Amino acid sequence: MAASEKRGLLSIGIFLIILVVSIILYSPLQVIPHWSLILPLIIALYGCWLMVLAGMRSSSSQKYERGPFSTFAWGLLLIAMGGAWFLFTYGLLYSLAIILLVLGALAIATALKRK
Repeated sequence: MAASEKRGLLSIGIFLIILVVSIILYSPLQVIPHWSLILPLIIALYGCWLMVLAGMRSSSSQKYERGPFSTFAWGLLLIAMGGAWFLFTYGLLYSLAIILLVLGALAIATALKRK
């Protein structure tokens, strides 16, 4: 089994665990106040997984595979999108602030990135 196939299977397993954690945080623990906030939590947690996956890819990457920085950026964008959606229940300004903060951080990281 190739490394990319193993990472794909690992990502499916992590996604299923994220689903279970989100359901448990809503149902028995009542940490999430409304069921409509489960999807933003899933998106944000999967963004965290993409950032971890980017760290794993930095050690060994294939020739035509997406680079670790790109995977990290997608993870950060997913976290921002999920967080903004979650914070939208408290106000539009908080959502806008988190998206602008992440876009600014990505612009700075891209500018400072060395090849």
